[in-house]
Amino acid sequence: MPVQIDKELCIGCGACVGTCPVEALSLDDEGKSVCDESVCIDCHSCMGACPVGAISE
Repeated sequence: MPVQIDKELCIGCGACVGTCPVEALSLDDEGKSVCDESVCIDCHSCMGACPVGAISE
């Protein structure tokens, strides 16, 4: 299952975007992280990169 991003917690720092090996993450028009579920490989590297814990399984 692709990761879930809590938009309330996300600070838009982009740390997760930079760590994703398949470029499944990006920042939306509001500057919040968004995951392309069709690309996500469930490696969860983004979870460890998020400084505020906005990403979960």
